[in-house]
Amino acid sequence: MPSAHDLDGTADELLRTVLDHHPVLATLQGIPGHDGRLTDHGEEAEARFTARLDDLVRRAEAVDPGPLDRTGRVTRDTIVQQAGAHREQVADRWVEFTISDLVLTPVPLLLYALAEAPDEGRRAGLPAHFRALADRHRAGVAHGRLPVRRLVEAAIALLDRNADLPGVAEYRSALVEDVLPHGRPDDRAGVCHLPGGDRLYANAIRRHTTTDLTPDRLHRTGLEVMAALEDEYRELGREVFGTSDLAAVFAGLRDAPRFAGGEEVRVAAERVVRRAEAAAPGWFHQPPEHPCEVRLYPPGTSAATPPSYRMGAVDGSRPGTFSVNPGQPVQVHALEALTFHETVPGHHVDGSARLRRTDLPLLRRVAGLHAYSEGWALYAERLADEMGLYTDARARLGMLVFDSMRAGRLVVDTGLHAFGWSRARAVEFLLTTTPMAAELVEAEVDRYLADPGQALAYMVGRLELQRLRAGAERRLGGAFDVRDFHEVVLSEARVPLSTLGDLVEEWVQSLVRRR
Repeated sequence: MPSAHDLDGTADELLRTVLDHHPVLATLQGIPGHDGRLTDHGEEAEARFTARLDDLVRRAEAVDPGPLDRTGRVTRDTIVQQAGAHREQVADRWVEFTISDLVLTPVPLLLYALAEAPDEGRRAGLPAHFRALADRHRAGVAHGRLPVRRLVEAAIALLDRNADLPGVAEYRSALVEDVLPHGRPDDRAGVCHLPGGDRLYANAIRRHTTTDLTPDRLHRTGLEVMAALEDEYRELGREVFGTSDLAAVFAGLRDAPRFAGGEEVRVAAERVVRRAEAAAPGWFHQPPEHPCEVRLYPPGTSAATPPSYRMGAVDGSRPGTFSVNPGQPVQVHALEALTFHETVPGHHVDGSARLRRTDLPLLRRVAGLHAYSEGWALYAERLADEMGLYTDARARLGMLVFDSMRAGRLVVDTGLHAFGWSRARAVEFLLTTTPMAAELVEAEVDRYLADPGQALAYMVGRLELQRLRAGAERRLGGAFDVRDFHEVVLSEARVPLSTLGDLVEEWVQSLVRRR
């Protein structure tokens, strides 16, 4: 019978398998040994990749979870979920129609990695890499798996900004001549308009949320959360704008001041980070050991690329980093919530906790699991309010704006990809029901089109964390300590949401038994 030790070996093999197939991810995560290599998107290479994933899932499922300790059970769950997610994405042929200028998609991610870590070996391999990609896009077109026309146009513009790279001109020509004429129009932009679209989207929901929630349930949940925010908007609106009229409050937020440029955002964000880092010990038993670095994205990054956090390299060669896009305007009232999400108590706390678990298989420390990671970061925006970190009512309104955005994602992502909404309808919904600025709404909707289901992870994960915490507080009463709760949530690195529920339940039961 396979053992927990075998599971660790299987986890190591899974990570090697994934990074061998996606070597750019190794570079971005600071994992050595994959320089000079690029993903082989050919059918034969993908068949070998999926066969290997199938074997690893079988080996993990062969391990009886009964005798395993907590860490062993989480490792087993993570292997099965991660291998299944990678296999599903390849089997569903997303690479054929996932074309955009966002780093959530293959070519922009590669260009970003080359800007971050120039690699002559990779540059030399670009022509063959791009030819293979073009062949896959053509195959997709032949079978009706069509990309979104406006996103192909954005990808072409991104290539124009990177025209000095080998192979770019040939790949650009393929997009212009063979792909763009077949692109899906804005009124048929969701994956429900593709062959097998319902299955594609159901798989994307499961992959990104680690749940089996249906589009109907997600859509309703988004509407419910948006409605629940209205009283908070009215209360803070009276304080900031002298009115509780939602339309007036939303208009005031849309017209609010913006930072003059990227460097001004960077400097202001750094001040917010240092203040949050100073408060962290009161809320975490193990706050981040190293400060979070704040920097600007490299030149040439698409203006559509949102600010983001990058965990420190596992080899210690690079700190955790919050990157700001100088080409993307930021409203002043939004800066604090954005920074808390990406740094402390958000992603930097999660990333630092993962780096500390040097006893875990490396897979466990670098796994994506967006529902956990983005759910934690969105939870952190509200946690920052509990911590007293927002400086005034305007900044707290910024927190509500981000809540509206993430709740709106549940409505709009499902609207586009399950219910056939046009892009115009999605834009109109967010413009009329949230205070998001018009250009942000446009960028958000294109993001949902570029990576269906990914945007669902934020609110799904946050609501589950809030549910688990509320249940623990109710059952433990005076014995509840928020630092203990956070320690449990962060203790096993990123995990599927069902696994997180098991971890919290075990902790609550252990305390109840001691009474």
